[in-house]
Order: sequence, then structure tokens, then C-alpha cells
Amino acid sequence: MSFMEEQHNMYTGEILIYQNQEGNIKIDVQLNDETVWLTQAQIALLFGKGRSTITEHIANVFKEGELDEKVVCRDFRLTSSHGAIDGKTQENNVKHYNLDVIISVGYRVKSQQGTQFRIWATQRLKEYIVKGFALNDDRFKSGNTMNYFNELQQRIREIRISEKFFYQKIKDIYTTSIDYDPKDEKTISFFKIVQNKLLWAISQNTAAELVYRRVDATLPLLGMQSFDKKEAKAVQKIDVSIAKNYLNEDEIKLLGLLVEQYLAFAETMAQQQTPMYMKDWAERLDSILQLNGRELLTHAGKISHQMALDKSTQEFEKFKESRKAAEIEQSLKEIEADIKKLKK
Repeated sequence: MSFMEEQHNMYTGEILIYQNQEGNIKIDVQLNDETVWLTQAQIALLFGKGRSTITEHIANVFKEGELDEKVVCRDFRLTSSHGAIDGKTQENNVKHYNLDVIISVGYRVKSQQGTQFRIWATQRLKEYIVKGFALNDDRFKSGNTMNYFNELQQRIREIRISEKFFYQKIKDIYTTSIDYDPKDEKTISFFKIVQNKLLWAISQNTAAELVYRRVDATLPLLGMQSFDKKEAKAVQKIDVSIAKNYLNEDEIKLLGLLVEQYLAFAETMAQQQTPMYMKDWAERLDSILQLNGRELLTHAGKISHQMALDKSTQEFEKFKESRKAAEIEQSLKEIEADIKKLKK
């Protein structure tokens, strides 16, 4: 064969591109023989693209003479389950590509993960040009690789014991995704979808529907059931537009149970060192909701965000007027009481 053959499956190549809690792009690599070997399918997963796209990029790398195919490719004999016979395995030679190919593809592919990779690689290149060398500080300090999962486990534990509201914890879980980008508009939209999924599962209302249908100036605290009654005098306009404030006790309890299951699952994934992308977390959330017999949100709802905002504003203005009237009435009563004391 034209490529080097390895007659065993002892390869441990693995690369993770992710952002840490501080928003810094990081790469964790497990090396074998001072390099890493990935199949086309693994490279496709790494950069979030289809395998055909990766095949095309690799072909161009060799066609343009950027790399020598004989040097950067190796066949590994891998064992896999037999497609036609249950319980039987088969061995096949599968082509793998080393780190040089992965880097070349990373500078060609157009995807969110590709962008993250280029940011990281450019930072390392600048560091090398300025210093004459580049170090992986975390690996140097710890003496090992794959710190991503250690960081992930620690973050999930912190999220689980935090005092944040339940679906805020879910949003925090999504920030641990390998392809998470806080500046991407899709991420912001994604978080809104997550909130609506949870609210629908426990109340059959989207966030907008919850506000629109439950805000009422004639009710105590405008119908907000989870708002601290001691803070009644401090109710602000922003408070009446927040969906979670209208959840009742049973809904909050159910939400807490669902979220705790989700957080436990997240910690299990970190323990098993399973890389998670945003779409993976979303699919798992749906699975947990279905497992609990909850209905999945499959539409945008009948009430728009603007409709909910308009109604909550109108009701708040009514609430302010009634509160002002009550304050005036209370002041008059206090004046009357003071006059009676003076007469005595």
C-alpha cells in the first residue's frame, strides 16, 4: 500500500476545541507518537461540518501540494461490529490523518468550530512570533491533557449548588458546550428557545403567553405568584414582564425536579468524558422532558413578545395608579389620626 499500515487499533487521537468560563478559546489534545490521528468522520465532528466537505478540503490540501499525503496519512486496523451479523465483529483498515492535516483543514473550513480553531491557532502563532516559542500553560502545570472535562465537572457542580433560578442554570449548562459562542445571535436565540421549552413543559405557556395571560392589575402583585410579597412596594415595570414571576408553587416545584435531572445527566456526561455540543444539550433536554411525560413545544406560541410587553406595561400603569391612590388614602388616614390626637 502507498501508506504506512498499523496492524492494531491502539490510537488515542482526540481534539477538543472549546471556550472556558472566561471566554478564552482553548484546545485540548491527546497525543500518540507526538501527534494525533483522526479519521475524516472525526475531523468532520471536530469542525461541525459534513464528511463530504472535509473530504473535499483534504483533497485540495494534497492537490495544492500543501502536504505530502504519504507522510501525513496512516492506516489503522480498527475493529467494529459486523453490519449483517449480530454479535460478530470485523476488522478494517481505516485511513487517519495527522495533526498537520487537521490544522490545514481548520484554516479552510467555514463553521463556528472552525472559527474558534483559527482564533486559537492565530493566538499561538502570534505568541510564537513574539516570544520565539509557545507553551500550553495548563498542560505544563498539570502534567496531563484533556482538562476540559475536569473544568466541566467543576462548573456543573457549581451550577447545581448555585442560587440561580432553575432555567438560568440550564442556560449555564449550555455555556459549557464545545461550540458555545456568547456573541453569536444564534446563541441568544437558542437561550430563548430553551426558556420557552421549560416554561411550556410545566405550564403549557410560552414566556410571552405566561405574562400576557396572567398579568392582572386587579390581583395582588399583578398576579405574580413567585414574587416576594415583602417586596410589594418595590415592584418595578421590569418585574411584570418576567415570565418566571407568574409561576405558581407547583410549577416551580416541577421545574426544579426537571432541572435537577438535567444537571445530574450533565455531570454524568462530564464524568464519562463525552464532548457535548449545543444541539446535543437541546436534544437531551427534550428527552428528559418526554421521559417525564411533559409535552414538547413545537411552535412559537400564539402571543408575541411585543404583545406581552404591551399588556404588562398597561397593567403596570393601572397598578401604579391604584398604588398611588392607596398611598394617598393611607396618608389621609394618618393625618386624621394625628388631628384626633391633637384634639385630645
